Amino acid sequence: MNKNTFIIGFMLFALFFGAGNLIYPPTLGMEAGTSYWAAIGGFVITGVGLPILAVTAISYVNNDARELADKVHPMFGLIFTSVVYLAIGPFFGVPRAATVAYEMSLEPFMNGTSSLMLFIFTSLFFILVFVVSLNPSKMVDRIGQYLTPILLLSIVGLIVGGFFLLDNPLTAPSEKYAASPFFTGFVEGYLTMDAIAALAFGIIVVNAFKDRGIHSKQGLVKATLKAGALTGIGLIAVYSSIGWIGAKMAGTGNFANGGEILSGAADTMFGTFGALLLGVIVSLACFTTCVGLIVACGQFFAKITPLSYKWIITLVTVVSYLIANQGLNTIIKVSVPVLTFIYPIAIVLILLTFMQRLFGGAQSVFRGAILLTAVVSLYDGLTAFGLKMPAVTDALEYLPFFSIGLGWIVPALVGGIIGYLFKGKPAPAYTS
Repeated sequence: MNKNTFIIGFMLFALFFGAGNLIYPPTLGMEAGTSYWAAIGGFVITGVGLPILAVTAISYVNNDARELADKVHPMFGLIFTSVVYLAIGPFFGVPRAATVAYEMSLEPFMNGTSSLMLFIFTSLFFILVFVVSLNPSKMVDRIGQYLTPILLLSIVGLIVGGFFLLDNPLTAPSEKYAASPFFTGFVEGYLTMDAIAALAFGIIVVNAFKDRGIHSKQGLVKATLKAGALTGIGLIAVYSSIGWIGAKMAGTGNFANGGEILSGAADTMFGTFGALLLGVIVSLACFTTCVGLIVACGQFFAKITPLSYKWIITLVTVVSYLIANQGLNTIIKVSVPVLTFIYPIAIVLILLTFMQRLFGGAQSVFRGAILLTAVVSLYDGLTAFGLKMPAVTDALEYLPFFSIGLGWIVPALVGGIIGYLFKGKPAPAYTS
């Protein structure tokens, strides 16, 4: 691997490693207990494997995520891709990262939550994010060369302490991890948002390699795979380690979320210094993720609207800032149903991109697989939102894997097969 691969690989690691990546592995570890390694194995597939595949898929088509979705229909491509960017950007991803940064870096040193302090923190936070986002080409070097090494050193300090200073025995798995820990971990990986975020980050990686002189399709895919492999190794190591910290902390008290678990572990291991160390990790992780998401939104919406890149990132920053001040609990409550709906669609779209040689890229295969996936994932999203549909539930319960949240798998296969039987012309390519 050359210098550029390392720089871009480090940048991609920093972009992926944000709020959800810090919150969910410790919670998984605490709840999985003695079933931890099976659970983290499932989590890694959706939290690491799929995002790397998604970034590679973008390099494969040498364009943004809209080209992938346009293989279903141009209108679907426009709507679905816009929803993805809005979800990972101003509506959920960016506000969540900012509020997690506040709650885990500043709040531990305060007596309770303060709306005023959240307002002050997010004001400064988003001003810095906006300034760095103004120049996307410099962002790669700033994050890849400077911020990521600091982030990695801080994480290593916490992880080393976790392996040597926490010696509590693992507890029995909670109910949801007792029966099928691997598949439960697989579904929990949705919450990182990384597979759909990768659809946005992919074009940043492709442009970064183009700026360094790589323009051929084969060269871009090869370079992206190398950078993705570097990123994947780092993410697997970090997820496994901080998840293990959660597993070791399970018997030491009651924790409401992964942030509290890590805060408790840091305090147990290092006292006040531990809280400061965790604050550095969280702030850097969330900052780099917010920059990447805002840059991706700016580049995408500047292509499909008459607004300039600068105006787009201004709007995205302001909306994110306003939503962030509603608080983390509100953001999570609304985001989970939306992610439950769009994540399976994104997964199927990514996999079909790599499999299209098997069916000649037929548009009918894309349409059939996505349509039936969307039907089941829409149901899952609505039920996650709290809507009860007993008649529909009774019918869908016959689907394989339905009880573990993967009821969309067989419908996706059936839809693709039906599409293949009626296949016609290949899916059209999107031209920006």
